Amino acid sequence: MRIVRYQTKNEAPRYGWVLENKVGPIEGDIYSQYRRLEAETPLAEVKLLAPAQPSKIICIGRNYVEHAKEHNVEVPKVPLIFMKPPSSILDPGGTIILPPQSQQVEHEAELVIVIGKGGRHITPEQAQAHVFGYTVGNDVTARDLQKSDGQWTRAKGFDTFCPFGPWIDTDFDPADAVVTCKVNGQPRQMASTRDMVFNVGQLIAFISSVMTLEPGDLIFTGTPAGVGPLKPGDSVEVEIEDLGKLVNPVAA
Repeated sequence: MRIVRYQTKNEAPRYGWVLENKVGPIEGDIYSQYRRLEAETPLAEVKLLAPAQPSKIICIGRNYVEHAKEHNVEVPKVPLIFMKPPSSILDPGGTIILPPQSQQVEHEAELVIVIGKGGRHITPEQAQAHVFGYTVGNDVTARDLQKSDGQWTRAKGFDTFCPFGPWIDTDFDPADAVVTCKVNGQPRQMASTRDMVFNVGQLIAFISSVMTLEPGDLIFTGTPAGVGPLKPGDSVEVEIEDLGKLVNPVAA
């Protein structure tokens, strides 16, 4: 099932589900008890919003060998985690704003885990029971600031630097799906999720050994090689096979 957050004219944002390019409302809590109402509104007639409201956004660095190589750094022996603030969230179709503090903002196409059942000290074997679903993300990064600062909060944390969507797919299989990124229709990134150094279960186990995961929290699982610069007027498309496509324009 594909879960969305959406808004129609003169109505507050709400959760819904998608069936054959139509949206139906959801009543209740999507992470526990809810009911689906009939899908009657054409998808083209609603504004899609970021499909989760996380308490925190945890990201994984250097989780693809070739991406580590392109930056001349070693692959971590344990997952390398950092965080993006919820204030950086951007809706599907929203505009990525290039901040004046940076001269080198880059795209990073990523598979994103959405936590459905919270927990601490989750084992890899238990991890799947804590996954609500998956979505498509772009870990937008000010690369020059990442290098100059040494730590990554500023480089990763600007407003609009966390686009994800267009929906959460609760049936998606993350074992072997192609992740791609195009800028203005030109291919930049392509790899399979099978190339991740640490898989979904290992990531959830490691992160939950540090901090409690809550329903709705996001885990950005790392980006393949091929990251590159964005400039005003660009359109960046991140697509994951059988999951969906996330498109965002870029402006100064």
